[in-house]
Amino acid sequence: MTGSLTPAVLAVMQEAAQRAILPRYQALAAHEIDAKAADDVVTVADKEAELILAEGLARLLGEAAIVGEEAAHADPALLERLGDALCWIIDPIDGTNNYAAGKPPFGIMVALAEAGETRAGWIYDPLSGRLCHAHRGGGAFVDDVQVSARCTGKVPPVAAISLVFMDQDRREAMKAHIAPHYALVDIPRCAAEQYPRLVLGVNDVSIFERTLAWDHAAGVLFVNEAGGKAARPDGRPYRVDEAHLPGLIGAASPALWDDLAVRLASL
Repeated sequence: MTGSLTPAVLAVMQEAAQRAILPRYQALAAHEIDAKAADDVVTVADKEAELILAEGLARLLGEAAIVGEEAAHADPALLERLGDALCWIIDPIDGTNNYAAGKPPFGIMVALAEAGETRAGWIYDPLSGRLCHAHRGGGAFVDDVQVSARCTGKVPPVAAISLVFMDQDRREAMKAHIAPHYALVDIPRCAAEQYPRLVLGVNDVSIFERTLAWDHAAGVLFVNEAGGKAARPDGRPYRVDEAHLPGLIGAASPALWDDLAVRLASL
């Protein structure tokens, strides 16, 4: 069922990009950017794009709840809908800090969940037009081409470790006991870019501390359906109705995931 939704979902994402996001890229006025939290901003483009996405997705599957990042920020009670029978999950601009600074990467992320489990996910790059999408049991695709996750082949493996939301003790432990076993690269501050990198041979592993549904639902499914592995550090699957829990590992292969999970367990 979800695969047949892809052309219509893409059309809604493209509409949001064309109407709300791209016209303001590198053209935002200061009053169009607000601080939402420490080291986190929101723009007028985020808010307008989310409205366009919510309206368009409601037309496609009206019985589904809709949980958007900005709507949930304004009304946290919406998070209780993540476990509904059907739920659209929207990140109107993932990588808003990059977008507000007038630089890539940033993207639109949409997922469809059923009773807390992600059934389909779509990750759209407005600048390149690339669509990464996945459907539970149906594979992962870049545009119309099915893809399989591939490792970089580098020794040591390439790691992008997000330290942003870790407390100081965990951050230091990560630097001391995990980082030396990997070739570290900068994180893109954009899950819409980080997850494709794990599948497309750019990065081997990633560690995420904060695991909000709109940041991770689509990407986790994309990696898993491509044959990589994304899961909680103890091996449990990621569920959107448990997105308040910390900790998530993504890897280009199950073997790379296992190696990193063992190291993390020893911290």
